[in-house]
Amino acid sequence: MTTPSNAQRLWMFEQMLVSRYLEESIERIYMEGKTPVFNMANGPIPGEMHLSNGQEPCAVGVCAHLEAGDIVTATHRPHHIAVAKGVDLDEMVAEIFGKKTGLSGGRGGHMHLFDARVNFSCSGIIAQGMGPAVGAALSRQLQGKPGVAVAYLGEGAANQGAFHETLNLAALWKLPVVFVIEDNAWGISVAKAASTAIERNYLRAAAYGMPGVFVPGNDPDAIFAAAAEAIARARAGDGPSLIEIETHRLAGHFMGDGETYRPAGEKEALRAKDPIPVYRQRLLELGVADEVTLAGIDERARGQVDAAVQFARESDYPAPEEALDMVFV
Repeated sequence: MTTPSNAQRLWMFEQMLVSRYLEESIERIYMEGKTPVFNMANGPIPGEMHLSNGQEPCAVGVCAHLEAGDIVTATHRPHHIAVAKGVDLDEMVAEIFGKKTGLSGGRGGHMHLFDARVNFSCSGIIAQGMGPAVGAALSRQLQGKPGVAVAYLGEGAANQGAFHETLNLAALWKLPVVFVIEDNAWGISVAKAASTAIERNYLRAAAYGMPGVFVPGNDPDAIFAAAAEAIARARAGDGPSLIEIETHRLAGHFMGDGETYRPAGEKEALRAKDPIPVYRQRLLELGVADEVTLAGIDERARGQVDAAVQFARESDYPAPEEALDMVFV
């Protein structure tokens, strides 16, 4: 088992904090102008919003092994992965606000973040990122260039046709790609057991001749170890792998979700497993850092998020006449 170094553990902890503080800030700001009658179009952040609170380990455990040249495609719940991949935080938040200084000039919003500088993209369409990730891996292979592709997806996406098509091609062509399933047990409001014929999706990897591994416990160190093996395999030219991670969605599917579908007591039990305080305690017990060091990391993470939010709030909206810019006609 590959164990992260102390520096890697501290990096993972800080990125989880940045992601969590970002989501908590968005959660507060999103509701501005949307009360007393909720209207998704109102406020500084209009439209749907999918928060990743609780899923931070899935991002850091994998992205700790990646370089800027490696490709990542993410889902409609992308912020934690974007943070861990190194997407510019100021521009990312500005994009979420729909501002001119955003990654795409405010045109994409939170589900369509794109940063070519670090090869990151995401999509609101279920399983949509799998094809582009496999295509990017094929491109690297055909050109003899280094680099691996990582495709994130939810457990519900494993029932899409794109899942089976891309796993088949990746295995057939022995492509340098890693598929990462974030299994938070809920596909919107549908429980996994009500939608999926098998208990664990990593078992499906065997049907396509690739290794599959299940990582329980929402544990950054365990995810780091599984990703180390899968990414090393891809870099060595040995083909694709599939990693299924047990994780937890601490918020609703989207902002405004009443979550009446959850069994009584489920959310309270999940909050007791919040991976950030659990990992913080591990760092203390292992002697990786002391309270002073961790407090400094916490302050730095909050500062990054506060600065990004201020940048977004103070940025201008695109001019109306720019609406048709960057549009192919």
